[in-house]
Amino acid sequence: MRYTSTRDPAVSATAAQAVNDGISRDGGLYVPVELPKADYRDMFDCTYPERAQKILDAFFDFDVSGIAERAYATFDGDAAPTVKIDDGLYVLELWHGRTHAFKDMALSVLPHLLTAAKKQEGDARKTLILVATSGDTGKAALEGFKDVDGTAVCVFYPTDGVSRVQKLAMMTQDGSNVNSVGIVGNFDDAQNAVKLAFGDVGLISALEANNTVMSSANSINVGRLVPQIAYYFSAYCDLVTCGEIDDGGKVDFVVPTGNFGNILAGYYAREMGVPIGKLVCASNRNNVLTDFIATGKYDINREFFRTTSPSMDILVSSNLERLLFETSGRDAALTKQRMDALKAVGEYTVSKAEHKKITDIFDCGYADDADCRDAIEHMFDEYGYLIDTHTAAAYAVARKRKSKNPTVVVSTANPYKFAPAVLGALGEEVGGEVTLKTLELLCDLTAMEIPPSLGELFGKKVRFDEVIDKSEIIEYIKKTYGNT
Repeated sequence: MRYTSTRDPAVSATAAQAVNDGISRDGGLYVPVELPKADYRDMFDCTYPERAQKILDAFFDFDVSGIAERAYATFDGDAAPTVKIDDGLYVLELWHGRTHAFKDMALSVLPHLLTAAKKQEGDARKTLILVATSGDTGKAALEGFKDVDGTAVCVFYPTDGVSRVQKLAMMTQDGSNVNSVGIVGNFDDAQNAVKLAFGDVGLISALEANNTVMSSANSINVGRLVPQIAYYFSAYCDLVTCGEIDDGGKVDFVVPTGNFGNILAGYYAREMGVPIGKLVCASNRNNVLTDFIATGKYDINREFFRTTSPSMDILVSSNLERLLFETSGRDAALTKQRMDALKAVGEYTVSKAEHKKITDIFDCGYADDADCRDAIEHMFDEYGYLIDTHTAAAYAVARKRKSKNPTVVVSTANPYKFAPAVLGALGEEVGGEVTLKTLELLCDLTAMEIPPSLGELFGKKVRFDEVIDKSEIIEYIKKTYGNT
């Protein structure tokens, strides 16, 4: 299995190299030279770890045996259950991991993948895992990589752009090799700085002098993206084996997404043969992706909004680059041209032919904070089922659609991670800083159990409280982890 870059067709890397590097040195993202094959029919009688292992085996030709079983052993019960809400309406729950967010689905796997990839390459250097997060990726990466030999992990998050629970989870993280840093800026600022870090010659030299190399735990790393493909296979298998659909019948997935990784995994599953009808991109008020899918023009020259679904407060959706590469006929030069235009002028436009390819597969919609409140209230009042603010954006979009296909709403976080906003939707305005009492009030109202690890946050000691300007990120990495 070989991988190439979305920006340079001359790049040819092994699967292990792609995972180790995280991002290609030319700034492009690694993609397989040929999309591997996997048959969902071979997974009907499998457990979730067995299904996920088949996907890992398809994409990675180094020794990944047993990785899925080890990774998902840390989950609470079924890793990714598909829950029936009503006839033709289902929720795919992806938040049963250690940090109660869908990022656990991949970031429980990635440390094992990286360890195996380093072994394959004979790489004994320390790996510095750099992470930009809009909330959930940071905690999942910290938890996944804590105390993993030969690694250090440093997370950058917008100090005023994540929920209080998300921030506390990162500030109180245990482990000898972890670090989290708040930035004055937004997620796009953090993500841009981390991408630039991989090409910064001075930083690379300083790290090499300290026997350290960089890699990424964001979904720009193909090792983070691939495990997410498995849950689309699994949800489809669940619907067939439970008799909800006939084998071969199409299903729509409505996916809350900001950085486009979650829904891109669905695209790959579809291309590999899962009978997916439409992949519906659900945005919040930062609806740059909705506008792109609707018009073919990607334009970040717009106001940035902080919303009650902060993990989707993103304007530069990194994984869209992989889709552009595919829909352009794998034209790396054109993909690079568009990424350069986005950086220079903040926009690009795809051709009519490419736009049609996109709209043949993707649908879109967005929900503002009021829409999300209504969606949470409706889901709970109508079905007795509680959802978080990000899942609410997907449900709000799903309610507005008419489709002959059954619909699966992809649920990305436990509602307790965003308790004040969820309570507000249920008529309880708590305001101020979230506390343990806030979580207890939500429990009293809904009878949904408080995850112990979230309840414990409020009694844990803060270990990391440093805040820096967005312009200082690369220098901070060099000073903290390099030999200067």
